[in-house]
Amino acid sequence: MPATTTDETQNGTATATLEKNFDEAKAEAFAERFMTALNESALVVMISVGHRTGLFDAMDSQPPLTSPQLAEKAGLNERYVREWLGAMTTGRVVEYDPSSQTYLLPAEHARWLTRRVSPENMAVTAQWVAVLAGVETEVVEKFKQGGGVPYQCFHRFHETMAEESAQTVAAALHEHILPMKPELSTQLEKGIDVLDVGCGAGRSACALAEAFPNSRFTGYDLCEEAIAMATAEAKKRGLSNITFEARDVTALDVEDRFDLVTGFDVVHDQKEPATVLANIYQALKPGATFLMQDIAGSSHLEKNLDHPLGTFTYTISTMHCMTVSLAQGGQGLGTMWGEELAESMLNDAGFEGIEKRKLPHDIMNVYFTMTKPARK
Repeated sequence: MPATTTDETQNGTATATLEKNFDEAKAEAFAERFMTALNESALVVMISVGHRTGLFDAMDSQPPLTSPQLAEKAGLNERYVREWLGAMTTGRVVEYDPSSQTYLLPAEHARWLTRRVSPENMAVTAQWVAVLAGVETEVVEKFKQGGGVPYQCFHRFHETMAEESAQTVAAALHEHILPMKPELSTQLEKGIDVLDVGCGAGRSACALAEAFPNSRFTGYDLCEEAIAMATAEAKKRGLSNITFEARDVTALDVEDRFDLVTGFDVVHDQKEPATVLANIYQALKPGATFLMQDIAGSSHLEKNLDHPLGTFTYTISTMHCMTVSLAQGGQGLGTMWGEELAESMLNDAGFEGIEKRKLPHDIMNVYFTMTKPARK
């Protein structure tokens, strides 16, 4: 008989130990959980489809409709609508009456799924699953090769981000965000110079420019596509007090120019976050304000185990935020860089009087307000 090696003996012992300690109930529970996750993830994709096609809006506040009636109302192909309704019915989003073959979107569900209820339309966020899945192959290759996937590979990223920003930031500016530093609204009404770093499609910057015509606004973003969308948005609103420019803010060379700088969900995506924060500090006038919104969470994984969107945010990080930074040869800080590291980096950049706040209705974000010290 062939000799048995030490490694084979150790592996056999380890296998026997695992088999002895194997918990069948735990295994079955995980299988059940996986089946639930599979169904729920598929449902999220179909909710995204319902949002993009306008099907939820067509069903909103309507009596029970047949599939042909809904298809005609939404201006869509009935065969596709019927199959989508199958997913919505088995997913318990839509109620189905087999006797009349009609479908109803309950008011309690429409409350979270229609454009009418924006900024609380959760179907907007459902779009991220498909956007991120669209680069799965590219990201898998980077697991093997290293490096990152650039912005231009993400189909519909800026469009989806614009909708998200309109709901989470633009809609909350006057009631929740600006009151974090009460003097800001007064300053904006009188007229100040404002920079929005990583402005994306410009929804937040345009909302501010429209509300405060005496102030002057500038938006910088790395992506030409986003700047084109932002410029179009400003033109559509007839704004003359705002300009947008494609610019890498890691190379920003501006000093003592702005009274307010905003950065909404942007710093952790950067190639060199510390450099960007230092550049923002330099761009501010002495005594001016930096308002930064980022993802709520800890820098320590063990503290995020009970995060209500923990898996979602680490997935976004892997599939977008980390990889777009790495694609630029950057640090790849990731979505979940965490509040502790954020505060440390803000301090290192020179900011003082850092205040951190969370909005009671927003489990996703955290807001930091701070000042550049006045010259002595």
